[in-house]
Amino acid sequence: MISVDKAFYKIQRADFLPEALRKYSDIDKPLPIGFGQTNSQPSTVRQMLEWLDVEQGDKILDIGSGSGWTTALMSSIVGPDGQVFAVERIPELVEFSRSNCEKLAITNARFFQSGNIYGLPEYAPFDRILVSAAAQKLPNELLSQLKIGGKLVIPIKNTILVITKISDTKNKTIKHPGFIFVPLI
Repeated sequence: MISVDKAFYKIQRADFLPEALRKYSDIDKPLPIGFGQTNSQPSTVRQMLEWLDVEQGDKILDIGSGSGWTTALMSSIVGPDGQVFAVERIPELVEFSRSNCEKLAITNARFFQSGNIYGLPEYAPFDRILVSAAAQKLPNELLSQLKIGGKLVIPIKNTILVITKISDTKNKTIKHPGFIFVPLI
């Protein structure tokens, strides 16, 4: 199994940034990718992926895929038997992320433009769900798309929640305060 560290080594952030910003890829700060969105701070992405605890063969939903960097990282970790479903609201970023992943010959990721509902219920259930933008409150429809035993990592305002689905009616939640994200739109 590929670890988060190995995925970071294999999948370079610079490949997911606009050309003019690639020289800043080693800076541990969010960088703009256009349309008011960012490529998240690497230390935050690393921590979120550690909390998500992705395993080889997992089926993952990546909400707010932006430039495709988190999609590519997770596709590397899940390996050829896993799948990543990347969802983004902004059409230009859907194409940017798809193009970035195609350049690296990533074949286990699929890209979707989001609509008026959160997630991709038609492809559920998912082993893991990663949300890379801050919601004002927890979208319950995401919990319904998560397998029992699955994990959801989502920023709610300035706190990242790590939610493990115990049963259809029970979840375990761990809170990690002190983060800033672009808003989930």
